[in-house]
This record gives sequence, structure tokens and C-alpha cells, in this order.
Amino acid sequence: MKDLSYEAVLARNNEIMSKAMGIDYGAFEISPLAFDYEGLMNKAGYFLEVVQAIQRKAGVGNTPLLELRNLTALVRTYARPGKGARILVKDEAANPSGSFKDRRASVSVYHAKKNGYPGVIAATSGNYGAAVASQAAMMGLKCIIVQEVYDSKRIGQPEIIEKTRKCEALGAEVVQLTVGPELFYLSLRLLEETGFFNASLYSPLGISGTETLGYEIATQVRERYGKEPAAVITTHAGGGNVTGTARGLLKAGCTNTSMVGVSVDLTGLHMASDIDFNRKSFTTGHTGFSVPFTTWPDRSDVPRSAARPLRYLDRYVTVTQGEVFYVTQALSEVEGMERGPAGNTSLAAALAIAAEYDQDDIIVVQETEYTGAGKHPMAQLNFAKSMGVEVRRGDPDDNVPGRVIVIPQRFEQLHVTEHSLDKLRWSYIRKAVENSGMSCLTNVEVKFLAGETRTSEDWVTGVLKELGVQLAL
Repeated sequence: MKDLSYEAVLARNNEIMSKAMGIDYGAFEISPLAFDYEGLMNKAGYFLEVVQAIQRKAGVGNTPLLELRNLTALVRTYARPGKGARILVKDEAANPSGSFKDRRASVSVYHAKKNGYPGVIAATSGNYGAAVASQAAMMGLKCIIVQEVYDSKRIGQPEIIEKTRKCEALGAEVVQLTVGPELFYLSLRLLEETGFFNASLYSPLGISGTETLGYEIATQVRERYGKEPAAVITTHAGGGNVTGTARGLLKAGCTNTSMVGVSVDLTGLHMASDIDFNRKSFTTGHTGFSVPFTTWPDRSDVPRSAARPLRYLDRYVTVTQGEVFYVTQALSEVEGMERGPAGNTSLAAALAIAAEYDQDDIIVVQETEYTGAGKHPMAQLNFAKSMGVEVRRGDPDDNVPGRVIVIPQRFEQLHVTEHSLDKLRWSYIRKAVENSGMSCLTNVEVKFLAGETRTSEDWVTGVLKELGVQLAL
């Protein structure tokens, strides 16, 4: 009998993950700090043409690219003369389970089936669970989804409960947990007991699956408008969305397209806090995920995350909860499209950013997602009120995460808050050095950190000297 204590199971993490994914991450390690990222992607992922074939067979991808003419016209009413870029949205709600996560799940589930795994497991409270369940059903594999649903009083957010419903409707067994450290522990136990495949969000397979999204955006914009998008605006959480889309754009030759990451500002709320868990109205695409995963990607359920957002971000901005709710309703009433909240996070930013660009420029909102009763703004806002959060109209700058949600009164109040990528890069380098345990870095580590942060080796060296790190260059 194996020791099933928390400490013992976590100590077997690498052994369990190796069996559950079939990837020898050690083969790509260069030093305690550096690893061969492109080697990992090329050898453990799938090439674009293979992914496209997998997704065509599964009914994933080739989703519509829709022009938001009415919202574009609204932006131009208050933008400076000649400004107000054409806004397009990639309608990923057209995928089988209703989100872009089908792209990530399709490759992982295909790989599991191909390699003889009896089923798949994913730990997620988001759309990814439904995507894995959907793809597993197509492939005839069993599926277990592990979710954090409740606080200690057994109160659950309507959005997460809706996703539980969808996963179960697609044939998955859903294991519901209260917020806390048991999510990772129980996932490891289930992987060990069942011999199922770990359909991780952060594997090379999942990132390969998202590359087709960026590639399609580039191809569709070129075919229709004869140019590249000036910017692609992407909701940013754990980094896979940004990473996969950006890699696809680059593979399509879009070297001048700006990659903008957007998160809902939930500053001050701790995602593992029992008190804060139900005082946020967004379960993904917020700063509680994006900042920690940007500054340390390898906090995920795999030894080395394939989601490395600092390699690809050109700009990082936040919006408020109230602005996203406002834009969700605007999309419904102005464009006749009722979609869920995650994609509307990037749309909220796009409506502000479009005013910066010329009218003949094109910006693309990278995704939409399906909506349902629990994901509807009214369900979320009513739940927020029941948790003691004040909801009112006014200036969105008056939002206080966990305490006050302010819905804008006018369209032109929509705006973004800029965040310094250099500050995030500095934090990443500090954590990389601390977590590696290395006391002296060489040119190998400096070159790796420059690639990780999309900066120069001189810039990295300057940061390391500020941090007091010993160098042997």
C-alpha cells in the first residue's frame, strides 16, 4: 500500500506526472534555472499541420471572424478624428464545447487516445473542463474533472456551478472541492490510482493546440482585408492563451502584430483565500492568475510550463469588473451577440484601445465563449450582492475588488490601466534565481533569461547585478 498522506503524494509528483503524460521533462533541462523551451515544444508538442488535421476531425477551429461594425462606430463617436480601428472578434463560441479551450483539449485527448490511456483528468474550474469532457466523449475515453467550487460554507459561484453542469452533461465525472491545497493533491492521487492521462493546460500539447487560433486570425484577416492585424487582444490568465495565439501569429508571418494581454483587476483578493474565493465575480482571466503565472510560469501542474507569456507579450493592461459586465451587455444589445464573460474581458480593453489606432487599422479580439444561466451578468451580479459586494453605476475607477463593482454610465468611460512589462520581467528573473537555488549564473542562464523576457542579455545582466546575483560570464 502506498502512503497517501499529503506529503508523500506530493513527494511522488515527478514520478506520477511522468507516467501521466509520457514526457521526460528532464531531457530538456540545461541547468537548474534554464531549459530548452523550443526543444520541449518541438519534441513534446505537435506541428501546426498535424494539429490542424486533428482539429478538423474533431470539429474544432475554423471559427468565424466577425466584424463588430456597430461597436466600431460607437468608438469613432468619441475617438479623435481619423481614429477608431476596425474591431473584429474571433467567435470561438462556435467550437464544440463553446470556447477556444477545445483547441487545447483536442490535442491532449488525441494524444491520450493514441498512447493507450484509458481516460483523461483535468484540474480546472473553467471552460477547459467542458472542452476536455467534450473531446473525451468524441474519442470514447473516460473523463474526470476536478474543480474548486465552494467555500467552507459550501457556497458556490454560479459560473463555476454552470461549468460543473456542462462537464457532467458531456459525460464527465466531476469531483467538487472547497477552495484550498487539496486540488493538486487529489489530482495527483486520481492520476496515480486510475492511470489516466494528465490533460494539463500547461503542456506542450495544449499550447500547440492554441497555435491554430493565432494562425487562423492571421490568415482570415489577410484574405479579407489584405493586411495583418495591428493588434490581437487576448484575455490573459495562466499564459497559455497568449503563448499559443502569439506563436500561431508568428508562424503565419505576423511579426509586426502587437500582442496585448488583458486581465480583470482583482488586486487585493487572494485566490486561495476562503473569504476572497466568492468575493470575485470572475473565475479566470484576472490578475489573481495572470500576475503570478507571468512572473513564475512553473507554478503549474507540470515541471516546466509551456505557457511562457513574457516571451510574447508586447503590452499588458487591466480592466475593471464593472467594465466587463457593461461590455457584455453592450455586445448583446448593440451587436446581437450574447457571449460569456471571459472573451468580453479582452473586448472591454479593445473598445478602449481601438481609439488609439487609425480607422484603417484592424484589431482582433481573440476569442468569445459560450454563455449560460450561471455565467450571465445578472447571475454574477446578484451573487456578488448576496456576498455583501456593493453594485452600482458610476465611474469604473471607483471599483474596489471584493467590495464594490461599479458599472460605467457611459461608453466613453471604458479605459485600460497599463502595467509595466519591465516590472513583471524583473520579478520573473528574481523568482527564477531564487527557485533555482543557483548562487552563480553563467552565460547559459543569462541567455535563457533574455529569451524568457524578450530582452537583451545586457538588460538581464543589469537586473541580476541589481539583485546582487554573482555572475561568471
